[in-house]
Amino acid sequence: MNVLSQAWGWLTTSANWSGSDGIPTRFLQHFEYSVEAVLIGALIAFPIGLLTGHVKRGGLVVSALANVARALPTLGLVVLLVVVMGVKFRAVMIPLVALTVPPILLNTYEGVRNVDPQLTDAAKGMGLRPWQVLWRAEVPAALPLILTGFQFAAVNAVANTAIAAYSSFGGLGRFVIDGLATTDYGMVAGGAILIVVAAILNLLFFAILRRLLISPGLRQDKQTV
Repeated sequence: MNVLSQAWGWLTTSANWSGSDGIPTRFLQHFEYSVEAVLIGALIAFPIGLLTGHVKRGGLVVSALANVARALPTLGLVVLLVVVMGVKFRAVMIPLVALTVPPILLNTYEGVRNVDPQLTDAAKGMGLRPWQVLWRAEVPAALPLILTGFQFAAVNAVANTAIAAYSSFGGLGRFVIDGLATTDYGMVAGGAILIVVAAILNLLFFAILRRLLISPGLRQDKQTV
């Protein structure tokens, strides 16, 4: 029996879909960790990206901060923080948040900074204040790139939330860790498949969001990260 057959057998076993260790519970835990990481990362990166993009200054600082956050070894940082802080949720959340910051920060900065000057000049000519120019002109025009940054951040969070299992937390990564510990490769493969499904659902969510929030004339596939 190959690994895919074992994974299918594990996924279709009804016992794996109930209880505190069941697939729905682990999926919800994975979702909660990922969403919390993206929200915290957005609270840090989005305002900085908006401000620096609006004033068109601080690009080197933004790039440096993003590159430092991107270079952090996620698993190594989790292990270090668990050793230092103990088995706490913060030990997992800190590296996850660090991974969500770069795409949100860079894409927000580049999106706002590169808005057509004629658009901002027209907004200023209408008597709008600087913060009104930002929210009514620059942010709507930069929204395609901003959403791309949030999408990358969410995919990073979904993919890397599996590391929570290394520090005794839940999520879909628990199936991979427990499966390796018990040589249950059907569970390992099944957990990996569920993580891929979670990432695909995330992409579908942002595809729908782009359809709802972005006018056809602004839809584009530009990516910064």
